[in-house]
Amino acid sequence: MRSPALAPLRRPAYRGLWTAWLMANLTMWIHEVSAAWLMTQLSTSAVMVSLVQTAATLPIFVLGVASGALADIVDRRRYFAFTQLWVCLTALVLAALQLSGRLSAELLLVLTFANGIGLALRWPVFSAIVPDVVARDELPAALALGSISMNLSRIVGPVVAGALLASTAPGLVFALNAVLAAVALVLILRWRSRQRSSALPGERFLGAVRVGVQHVLHSPHLRAVILRVFMFFLQSSALLALLPLVALQLGGTGAGMYTSMMACMGAGAIAAALQFPRWRERHGRDAFTRRGTVLHALASLAVVLMPTPWVVLPATVLAGAAWMAVANTLAVAAQLTLPDWVRARGMSIYQMALMGGTAAGAWLWGQVAEVAGVAVAVSVASLLGVLLLALTWRLSVEGGDEDRRDPGQARPEPDVRIAVKPEDGPVMVLVEYRIDPQREAAFLDVMQATRRARLSQGVLSWGLFRDTAQPGRFVEHFVDENWAAHQRWLERYTAADEELRAQRLAFHVDPAPPRIQRYVGATLPHEALLFPAPAPHGPSRPGPV
Repeated sequence: MRSPALAPLRRPAYRGLWTAWLMANLTMWIHEVSAAWLMTQLSTSAVMVSLVQTAATLPIFVLGVASGALADIVDRRRYFAFTQLWVCLTALVLAALQLSGRLSAELLLVLTFANGIGLALRWPVFSAIVPDVVARDELPAALALGSISMNLSRIVGPVVAGALLASTAPGLVFALNAVLAAVALVLILRWRSRQRSSALPGERFLGAVRVGVQHVLHSPHLRAVILRVFMFFLQSSALLALLPLVALQLGGTGAGMYTSMMACMGAGAIAAALQFPRWRERHGRDAFTRRGTVLHALASLAVVLMPTPWVVLPATVLAGAAWMAVANTLAVAAQLTLPDWVRARGMSIYQMALMGGTAAGAWLWGQVAEVAGVAVAVSVASLLGVLLLALTWRLSVEGGDEDRRDPGQARPEPDVRIAVKPEDGPVMVLVEYRIDPQREAAFLDVMQATRRARLSQGVLSWGLFRDTAQPGRFVEHFVDENWAAHQRWLERYTAADEELRAQRLAFHVDPAPPRIQRYVGATLPHEALLFPAPAPHGPSRPGPV
């Protein structure tokens, strides 16, 4: 394992986690291949065939943020294990229904959706665990190995599923899926996760969801990555969703050709992943994303416009390599942008965009194929992908704040002289700055960046006010949900925040540091709320409010 691409596998914790992920991905691909092929036997509609992929991926779009929030606030090992138990039980139900002859096309879609719920729950937690078990410089290789696991399963899974589908009942394939899910469950339970320690009470579920969404909305670099991944998978889903129909059109070779095409696609992805460490020395993320998008479009066109095995199989190898180049590059960009405290939530939103693009694309291109044919649908998808790339050419996924996500210097504990409970709130913070009025424009630029930083860390609201009586006096104001949330905000201080604070202080002209005041919401007596006191009589007096 001297290759840089395989370095993370030297770590026992990652090796065990990777093996469990391989088993989990085998269950996914065996299910998708078996369900897609079984649907061609249950229905002749191109829409129904393409809806298998929509049903498999839609739960990730619907449940993504919720699953990410759970992965950030509960024990990740137990949560990961539960996801495999869910997949195991779903596979057992599918096997029983198919073997008893009670499985219909509609019921297959419902159970495929149920299987997709298990995938929706497990993807964010795996994404959040990986950075905990490898060094930072090994993270790109570790993520590539995770993708290799998926694509190795893309080869082995279809081969196993295809062989069984050709020789036995599909129900037995689903039964094998249940066994593999059970193996993954055992491997996960044997793995010992690193316990996250904090003296603060855990985040509440709805609050965790809000903070996760808010972090993404106020992270420009992460928004760019999410838009890129949605557009690419909207394009690339056409070939994958309609691949069973492409196989049927290749001279009636059926399940064997479909299995071969899936295996070639997986082989191309693995070959590309092993070359990433060397390629990354010469090419940036934007180059990977742009060239991979164009290459996937060209390979997809070759598959449907030159339908002969001698062209189709090499073209699917190239499509798999291009898919891996784009998917891995964008996953690395998202992972390195996210701080650990919100990693699962951020990656769940990233995966929502990925699966949302896949689900929407599978439905859209299935509709087009129903009307105009498979070749037209895949061709239009490929051309649309290139057009969207051209329209968003300046959208970059390079850089970001990834090198400044390390924890900063510990902040001093707030000066508290009253009894404050963790649930007390809201908490209002005022920070007073005195600056040179001649430098106001530059100061406001820094405060705009401060606003994004504060909101991305979960504060409820933020504002900046100017003193009408003292030029150059500004008061920053932000509000946290409660005292525990405010203390969590203090814990999330990073090197990037430290750098931003230094920029703010560079404008402060007072010899004393900026004055910081913290206020906790006061609870009024119930009688005062029900029966407000009358307004005082007499003339009003001028003065501060």
